[in-house]
Amino acid sequence: MGGGPLVGPGAGLNPYLGHHQVVDSAVASSGAPDLEFFWDPVCPFAWQTSRWLRRVASLRALTVDWRFINLSILNEERDYASEFPEGYQESHDRGRRMLRVAAAVREAEGHEAMDSLYQAFGTTIWHRIVEQEADFRSRVATSDHLAEVLTLANFDVSHALAADDPTYDVELRLETAEAVARTGRDVGTPIITFGPPDGPSIFGPVISAVPESDAACLELFDAARTLSGYGTFSELKRSDRPPLDLPALTGVPDDLTS
Repeated sequence: MGGGPLVGPGAGLNPYLGHHQVVDSAVASSGAPDLEFFWDPVCPFAWQTSRWLRRVASLRALTVDWRFINLSILNEERDYASEFPEGYQESHDRGRRMLRVAAAVREAEGHEAMDSLYQAFGTTIWHRIVEQEADFRSRVATSDHLAEVLTLANFDVSHALAADDPTYDVELRLETAEAVARTGRDVGTPIITFGPPDGPSIFGPVISAVPESDAACLELFDAARTLSGYGTFSELKRSDRPPLDLPALTGVPDDLTS
Protein backbone atom coordinates (compact mmCIF):
# COMPACT_ATOMS: atom_id res chain seq x y z
CA MET A 1 0.00 0.00 0.00
CA GLY A 2 1.36 3.40 -0.93
CA GLY A 3 2.82 5.15 2.08
CA GLY A 4 2.58 2.16 4.40
CA PRO A 5 1.44 2.36 8.02
CA LEU A 6 1.57 5.82 9.52
CA VAL A 7 3.66 4.84 12.53
CA GLY A 8 5.00 1.96 14.54
CA PRO A 9 4.06 1.42 18.17
CA GLY A 10 7.32 2.59 19.71
CA ALA A 11 8.42 5.67 17.82
CA GLY A 12 11.35 6.83 19.90
CA LEU A 13 11.75 9.59 22.43
CA ASN A 14 12.92 13.15 22.71
CA PRO A 15 15.82 12.82 25.20
CA TYR A 16 15.04 16.26 26.59
CA LEU A 17 11.57 15.27 27.80
CA GLY A 18 12.67 14.16 30.95
CA HIS A 19 -21.30 1.46 28.75
CA HIS A 20 -19.43 2.70 25.41
CA GLN A 21 -19.09 6.34 26.35
CA VAL A 22 -16.37 5.26 28.72
CA VAL A 23 -15.71 8.64 30.32
CA ASP A 24 -18.49 10.84 31.66
CA SER A 25 -18.51 14.23 33.33
CA ALA A 26 -17.83 12.64 36.69
CA VAL A 27 -14.29 11.85 35.58
CA ALA A 28 -13.45 15.47 34.85
CA SER A 29 -15.04 16.73 38.05
CA SER A 30 -13.59 14.10 40.39
CA GLY A 31 -10.17 13.92 38.77
CA ALA A 32 -10.13 10.21 39.55
CA PRO A 33 -10.73 7.97 36.53
CA ASP A 34 -9.91 4.30 36.84
CA LEU A 35 -7.51 4.48 33.89
CA GLU A 36 -5.65 7.02 31.79
CA PHE A 37 -4.79 6.26 28.17
CA PHE A 38 -2.29 8.44 26.29
CA TRP A 39 -2.98 8.44 22.56
CA ASP A 40 -1.86 9.87 19.25
CA PRO A 41 -4.49 9.34 16.52
CA VAL A 42 -1.80 8.66 13.93
CA CYS A 43 -0.70 5.40 15.61
CA PRO A 44 -2.63 2.29 14.47
CA PHE A 45 -1.37 0.21 17.40
CA ALA A 46 -2.70 2.74 19.90
CA TRP A 47 -6.03 2.61 18.09
CA GLN A 48 -6.24 -1.18 18.36
CA THR A 49 -5.35 -1.04 22.04
CA SER A 50 -7.96 1.66 22.65
CA ARG A 51 -10.67 -0.50 21.07
CA TRP A 52 -9.71 -3.34 23.38
CA LEU A 53 -9.66 -1.05 26.42
CA ARG A 54 -13.10 0.38 25.62
CA ARG A 55 -14.46 -3.15 25.57
CA VAL A 56 -12.84 -3.93 28.92
CA ALA A 57 -14.09 -0.65 30.39
CA SER A 58 -17.62 -1.45 29.31
CA LEU A 59 -17.44 -4.96 30.80
CA ARG A 60 -15.90 -3.80 34.08
CA ALA A 61 -17.69 -0.42 34.37
CA LEU A 62 -14.35 1.41 34.41
CA THR A 63 -13.80 5.08 33.58
CA VAL A 64 -11.05 6.15 31.18
CA ASP A 65 -9.52 9.58 30.67
CA TRP A 66 -8.17 9.81 27.11
CA ARG A 67 -5.06 12.00 27.26
CA PHE A 68 -2.44 13.15 24.74
CA ILE A 69 1.00 11.94 23.70
CA ASN A 70 2.45 13.28 20.46
CA LEU A 71 4.99 11.34 18.44
CA SER A 72 6.40 14.36 16.64
CA ILE A 73 7.22 15.95 20.00
CA LEU A 74 8.73 12.70 21.26
CA ASN A 75 11.04 12.57 18.27
CA GLU A 76 11.80 16.18 17.44
CA GLU A 77 15.46 15.87 18.48
CA ARG A 78 16.00 12.83 16.28
CA ASP A 79 17.05 12.65 12.64
CA TYR A 80 14.03 11.39 10.74
CA ALA A 81 16.02 10.94 7.53
CA SER A 82 18.39 8.38 9.06
CA GLU A 83 16.40 6.90 11.96
CA PHE A 84 12.91 6.38 10.53
CA PRO A 85 11.32 4.92 7.41
CA GLU A 86 10.29 7.37 4.72
CA GLY A 87 7.09 9.23 5.52
CA TYR A 88 7.19 8.96 9.29
CA GLN A 89 7.97 12.62 9.89
CA GLU A 90 5.02 13.67 7.77
CA SER A 91 2.80 11.19 9.60
CA HIS A 92 3.90 12.41 13.02
CA ASP A 93 3.35 16.02 11.97
CA ARG A 94 -0.18 15.14 10.91
CA GLY A 95 -0.68 13.58 14.33
CA ARG A 96 0.29 16.88 15.92
CA ARG A 97 -2.31 18.71 13.80
CA MET A 98 -5.01 16.31 14.95
CA LEU A 99 -4.02 16.55 18.61
CA ARG A 100 -4.10 20.34 18.44
CA VAL A 101 -7.72 20.01 17.36
CA ALA A 102 -8.33 17.54 20.19
CA ALA A 103 -6.82 20.00 22.67
CA ALA A 104 -9.14 22.73 21.40
CA VAL A 105 -12.17 20.47 21.77
CA ARG A 106 -11.12 19.43 25.28
CA GLU A 107 -10.65 23.07 26.25
CA ALA A 108 -14.20 23.84 25.11
CA GLU A 109 -16.03 20.63 25.99
CA GLY A 110 -14.04 18.95 28.77
CA HIS A 111 -12.18 15.67 29.14
CA GLU A 112 -15.36 13.66 28.61
CA ALA A 113 -15.38 14.79 24.97
CA MET A 114 -12.21 12.87 24.13
CA ASP A 115 -13.76 9.42 23.98
CA SER A 116 -16.11 10.23 21.11
CA LEU A 117 -13.51 12.40 19.38
CA TYR A 118 -10.87 9.67 19.47
CA GLN A 119 -13.40 7.18 18.14
CA ALA A 120 -14.19 9.56 15.27
CA PHE A 121 -10.50 9.96 14.45
CA GLY A 122 -9.90 6.23 14.59
CA THR A 123 -12.90 5.31 12.49
CA THR A 124 -12.17 7.82 9.74
CA ILE A 125 -8.47 6.97 9.57
CA TRP A 126 -8.28 3.22 10.06
CA HIS A 127 -11.65 1.86 8.91
CA ARG A 128 -11.72 3.25 5.40
CA ILE A 129 -10.54 1.54 2.26
CA VAL A 130 -7.56 3.17 0.56
CA GLU A 131 -6.80 2.74 -3.13
CA GLN A 132 -3.92 0.33 -3.63
CA GLU A 133 -1.50 2.91 -5.03
CA ALA A 134 -2.75 5.87 -2.98
CA ASP A 135 -0.60 7.66 -0.43
CA PHE A 136 -2.16 6.63 2.85
CA ARG A 137 -1.34 9.94 4.50
CA SER A 138 -2.74 12.19 1.81
CA ARG A 139 -6.13 12.85 3.42
CA VAL A 140 -5.30 12.49 7.12
CA ALA A 141 -5.45 15.77 9.10
CA THR A 142 -6.53 17.82 6.10
CA SER A 143 -9.26 20.42 6.54
CA ASP A 144 -11.83 18.08 4.99
CA HIS A 145 -10.81 15.20 7.23
CA LEU A 146 -10.87 17.31 10.39
CA ALA A 147 -14.32 18.66 9.51
CA GLU A 148 -15.54 15.09 8.96
CA VAL A 149 -14.17 14.00 12.35
CA LEU A 150 -15.72 16.91 14.23
CA THR A 151 -19.06 16.42 12.51
CA LEU A 152 -19.06 12.70 13.27
CA ALA A 153 -18.34 13.43 16.95
CA ASN A 154 -20.92 16.25 17.08
CA PHE A 155 -18.49 19.09 17.79
CA ASP A 156 -18.22 22.51 16.20
CA VAL A 157 -16.24 22.26 12.97
CA SER A 158 -14.56 25.57 13.76
CA HIS A 159 -12.27 23.61 16.09
CA ALA A 160 -10.47 22.44 12.94
CA LEU A 161 -8.74 25.82 12.83
CA ALA A 162 -6.67 24.74 15.85
CA ALA A 163 -4.67 22.40 13.60
CA ASP A 164 -2.59 25.38 12.50
CA ASP A 165 -2.32 26.97 15.96
CA PRO A 166 1.04 26.14 17.60
CA THR A 167 -0.07 27.56 20.96
CA TYR A 168 -1.75 24.21 21.63
CA ASP A 169 1.68 22.57 21.51
CA VAL A 170 2.32 23.76 25.06
CA GLU A 171 -0.41 21.43 26.29
CA LEU A 172 0.75 18.60 24.05
CA ARG A 173 4.29 18.92 25.40
CA LEU A 174 3.13 18.85 29.00
CA GLU A 175 1.02 15.73 28.52
CA THR A 176 3.69 13.98 26.46
CA ALA A 177 6.27 14.68 29.16
CA GLU A 178 3.90 13.43 31.87
CA ALA A 179 3.25 10.18 30.01
CA VAL A 180 6.96 9.52 29.52
CA ALA A 181 7.73 10.42 33.13
CA ARG A 182 5.48 7.58 34.21
CA THR A 183 7.08 4.87 32.07
CA GLY A 184 10.64 5.97 31.40
CA ARG A 185 12.34 6.47 28.06
CA ASP A 186 12.19 4.48 24.83
CA VAL A 187 8.43 4.18 24.68
CA GLY A 188 5.70 5.47 22.40
CA THR A 189 1.94 5.14 22.33
CA PRO A 190 -0.20 3.75 23.85
CA ILE A 191 0.64 4.36 27.49
CA ILE A 192 -1.86 3.25 30.13
CA THR A 193 -1.92 4.26 33.79
CA PHE A 194 -3.90 2.07 36.19
CA GLY A 195 -5.33 4.10 39.09
CA PRO A 196 -3.89 7.47 38.05
CA PRO A 197 -2.01 9.54 38.79
CA ASP A 198 0.10 7.42 41.15
CA GLY A 199 -0.76 3.91 40.01
CA PRO A 200 1.48 1.81 37.77
CA SER A 201 1.90 2.73 34.10
CA ILE A 202 2.87 0.63 31.10
CA PHE A 203 3.64 1.12 27.42
CA GLY A 204 1.23 -1.18 25.60
CA PRO A 205 -0.09 -3.74 25.32
CA VAL A 206 0.77 -3.53 21.62
CA ILE A 207 -1.73 -5.70 19.74
CA SER A 208 -2.44 -6.28 16.05
CA ALA A 209 -6.10 -7.11 16.60
CA VAL A 210 -8.67 -6.86 19.37
CA PRO A 211 -9.19 -10.21 21.14
CA GLU A 212 -12.33 -11.87 19.83
CA SER A 213 -14.10 -12.75 23.07
CA ASP A 214 -14.98 -10.79 26.18
CA ALA A 215 -13.13 -13.37 28.26
CA ALA A 216 -9.96 -12.93 26.22
CA CYS A 217 -10.18 -9.14 26.50
CA LEU A 218 -10.47 -9.38 30.27
CA GLU A 219 -7.69 -11.95 30.51
CA LEU A 220 -5.32 -9.62 28.63
CA PHE A 221 -6.33 -6.69 30.83
CA ASP A 222 -5.75 -8.58 34.06
CA ALA A 223 -2.38 -9.81 32.82
CA ALA A 224 -1.28 -6.29 31.85
CA ARG A 225 -2.48 -4.88 35.15
CA THR A 226 -0.71 -7.58 37.14
CA LEU A 227 2.61 -7.20 35.33
CA SER A 228 2.55 -3.41 35.54
CA GLY A 229 2.12 -3.64 39.30
CA TYR A 230 5.56 -5.22 39.73
CA GLY A 231 8.01 -2.36 40.09
CA THR A 232 10.92 -4.57 39.03
CA PHE A 233 9.22 -5.65 35.79
CA SER A 234 10.03 -3.69 32.63
CA GLU A 235 9.49 -5.65 29.42
CA LEU A 236 8.19 -8.67 27.57
CA LYS A 237 8.56 -8.35 23.81
CA ARG A 238 8.48 -10.12 20.47
CA SER A 239 8.59 -8.59 17.01
CA ASP A 240 6.97 -11.53 15.21
CA ARG A 241 3.26 -10.69 15.16
CA PRO A 242 0.40 -10.80 12.63
CA PRO A 243 -0.20 -7.70 10.49
CA LEU A 244 -2.51 -5.03 11.83
CA ASP A 245 -6.13 -6.03 11.27
CA LEU A 246 -7.42 -2.67 10.04
CA PRO A 247 -9.28 -1.98 6.77
CA ALA A 248 -7.01 0.92 5.80
CA LEU A 249 -4.07 -1.50 5.85
CA THR A 250 -5.68 -4.77 4.74
CA GLY A 251 -8.14 -3.44 2.16
CA VAL A 252 -10.86 -5.59 3.74
CA PRO A 253 -13.89 -3.68 5.11
CA ASP A 254 -15.28 -4.35 8.57
CA ASP A 255 -18.36 -3.28 10.51
CA LEU A 256 -16.95 0.23 11.05
CA THR A 257 -16.15 0.84 7.38
CA SER A 258 -18.57 3.31 5.79
